Amino acid sequence: MKDNIIAIKSYNFALSIVFLSKKLVENKEYVLSRQILKSGTSIGANAEEAIGGISKRDFRAKMSISYKEARETHY
Repeated sequence: MKDNIIAIKSYNFALSIVFLSKKLVENKEYVLSRQILKSGTSIGANAEEAIGGISKRDFRAKMSISYKEARETHY
């Protein structure tokens, strides 16, 4: 099976989010750090669940959640 570009990009994005979160903690931005860490890493987690989904409906549902988390992180 070929590598999934969504999984790869969301994983790399999550690594960047972890780095950003650490920087925010250094600046004592604890609440913001926690929220961006949760939403930013959730993108990839839900994308991975979608890839392993048991149906097209399951895939769409998980990718929809992933999209919403991406929008939240962007905000």
